[in-house]
Amino acid sequence: MNNSNNSLSTRIILAMVAGLILGVLARYLGWAENSTYQHYMTDGLFSITGRLFINSLQMLVVPLVFVSLVCGTCNLTDPKKLGRLGIKTILFYLGTTAIAISIAILAAIIFKPGANAHFEQMSYIAKEAPPLSDILINIIPKNPFAALVDGNMLQIIVFSILFGISIALVKSPSGKKIADFFNAVNDVIMQMVTLLMLVAPIGVFALITKLTTQLGMDAFQSLGQYFVLVLMVLLVHGFLIYPALLSLFSQLSPSVFLKKMRPVQLFAFSTASSNATLPVTMEIVTQRMGVGKSTASFTLPLGATINMDGTAIMQGVATVFIAQIYQIDLSVTQYLTVIVAATMASIGTAGVPGVGLITLAMVLKQVGLPAEGIAIILGIDRILDMVRTSINVTGDSVVSLIVAKSENDFNQNEFDNPNTGLQHAEIHLSKKP
Repeated sequence: MNNSNNSLSTRIILAMVAGLILGVLARYLGWAENSTYQHYMTDGLFSITGRLFINSLQMLVVPLVFVSLVCGTCNLTDPKKLGRLGIKTILFYLGTTAIAISIAILAAIIFKPGANAHFEQMSYIAKEAPPLSDILINIIPKNPFAALVDGNMLQIIVFSILFGISIALVKSPSGKKIADFFNAVNDVIMQMVTLLMLVAPIGVFALITKLTTQLGMDAFQSLGQYFVLVLMVLLVHGFLIYPALLSLFSQLSPSVFLKKMRPVQLFAFSTASSNATLPVTMEIVTQRMGVGKSTASFTLPLGATINMDGTAIMQGVATVFIAQIYQIDLSVTQYLTVIVAATMASIGTAGVPGVGLITLAMVLKQVGLPAEGIAIILGIDRILDMVRTSINVTGDSVVSLIVAKSENDFNQNEFDNPNTGLQHAEIHLSKKP
């Protein structure tokens, strides 16, 4: 099999390029304004296909998080190891988030994207972030089945971990039977992920075509300085900071990691959802990068829920940008407040819809900035959201590798071998249904 022609990443790239070209042509040739084209193609074929793809990904998220976390914890028969795993993972996620927002604030202070900006007064009604007491109380689900139905990820994670630990503590044959059952279900779900990859390029093509047709290239011109600065900080964090941390803490090759990470990043860019990308992240990290399932089953679902480095970068630049627009000087204490608030918010409001803008509104309130300033950046936030989601999943995978290496739940040969996992994850892509 020719890997360059049949790899998942190559097919997704081709689909993205094709979608971009078709979207630009639709606008250039006037199709985008044609009501028939809008009805049957933009809002019809492309919208339906894209939504079906997103729904198929989201369909797997709750069962994948629940089953994988149960498997990950019930296979960790040593409670001390589970404690180490949890502490390491959370500390790394918090640490990378603090680094991300610190770099973002520093870059915004240096380059001053909002110093000469002039915008008309715009209105934005910020959703109220829940109080800390409610967040802590609601971590424990009153009804775990309701949490599964509603997709409340923090509650699902807590229940899954407790359920997995309980299975591990049951030493009778019944405990082993239940563990074997969940391990078998986990294999089935991962096979569903492999099947879903068959249609991934089609879904990506539809999503990118619809987005480009609706937004056009003008979206990239609006708020140019802010857009470019956020984009540059995201790229620096994703392709310099993460590889440096990976090399420092695990001595693994950043180039090998980034090459194998490409399909996950492209999925995340297309869907703009870490949770929707989770099945693919799990597949690549365990099958191609050598991370043990017991570690990946714990670190990746947790990361998809609480690790928001990309969002933290947006919040850091946006806070300084809005302060500069309103000509408000922030003190060193206020900058530190932004860093702490955004870092803790990455965990505290993980289960709230629209978390990026909600936490940004909360951060702005902490330092006395008007939440109405959020309306200024809404126009281009969708595009940046796609990029920062790619950064988020990259961070999830880096932390998984570092933790797996430190816990000796890692296969170096699988990581180094460029063809590892291709047969499992991609060989079906070369076969016609």
